[in-house]
Amino acid sequence: MSTAKPPRVLHLVPALFGAEGVIGGAERYALNLARAMATQVPTTLVAFGERSVERREDDLRIRVIGQPWHVRGQASNPWSPSILGEVSKADVVHCHQQHTLMSSTAAAACRLSGRRVFATDLGGGGWDISAYVSTDRWFDGHLHLSEYSRRVFGHEGKPWARVILGGVDAKLFSPAPDVVRSGAPLFVGRILPHKGIGGLIDALPERMSLDVIGPVSDRGILEQLKTQAAGKAVRFRHNCDDAALVDAYRRALCVVLPSVYRTADGHESTVPELLGQTLLEAMACGTPVICTRVASMPEIVEDGKTGFIVEPGDRDGLRARLEWLAANPAEAAKFGEAGRQVVLERFQWHHVVERCLGAYQAP
Repeated sequence: MSTAKPPRVLHLVPALFGAEGVIGGAERYALNLARAMATQVPTTLVAFGERSVERREDDLRIRVIGQPWHVRGQASNPWSPSILGEVSKADVVHCHQQHTLMSSTAAAACRLSGRRVFATDLGGGGWDISAYVSTDRWFDGHLHLSEYSRRVFGHEGKPWARVILGGVDAKLFSPAPDVVRSGAPLFVGRILPHKGIGGLIDALPERMSLDVIGPVSDRGILEQLKTQAAGKAVRFRHNCDDAALVDAYRRALCVVLPSVYRTADGHESTVPELLGQTLLEAMACGTPVICTRVASMPEIVEDGKTGFIVEPGDRDGLRARLEWLAANPAEAAKFGEAGRQVVLERFQWHHVVERCLGAYQAP
């Protein structure tokens, strides 16, 4: 039996997830990973915010460094010399968002002190020295959310780049056999052009309603979607807590993530989805899913088994799949059961922790 001392792990993220920080997928990912990792090894999560906070959540130590300097005024790029003190207490540092001064500082400090340091790019960042020189090898390894992420960041085939995927709390996000399906598809995510919500509204079959849940980044975009939805049964909801979100997943006909690289009116996103977290949450709830053949999402959805994959912008194809699921509830239920099984086998948080710990300890 090994008597090796477990590594002390520090997770660094620009902002804490929640009302006191940022309601975003990147911040939620870092927090959930740190929580799960804290059940296995000593773990600290350090973020930045308006005021300094230090507390424990069960086994996890959380520290928010208050009043940081923001590089070039960028909210997503905070920095403080307090990073160095936290690095000195850790054996392994895991930076969430490579292209920030926070991560470059931590990487340099780890290299000088012999600590191991890793990066996971969650689709954000700001101005940093990495704008001028590659900092890829400042890190011992890069831990990607998907094969797509590894490819798009130029790390395909690199032995120091691994895929750790994403996780779901399969106890919280779970089926409820007594809940009646509403017959309405559901979109969950940020209200942004590249999410393809407008195309979903246009694809909606006659007499089928649609629920849209997500935070609003731009009121103008929301108003455009409401105008587009005039005359259709489209309900917009915001600020849902986890209980309300789980209930919505359980009641939905299916969950649709119809992201696109480019919208009809010219909005473009070169990296629209690094993972597709809402698809995993829906699958964990036993709900069929539909996604577009965009970015990482085909790595999650198995076409014809856990849901359907349609081409981006194919409104007729999307409409046909919605109609099929509504007309074939028994087959749709089998899709949901298969999706739940995939989550249980590959996409729980303890799976992600195991992949991370394996990477931390690899030569």
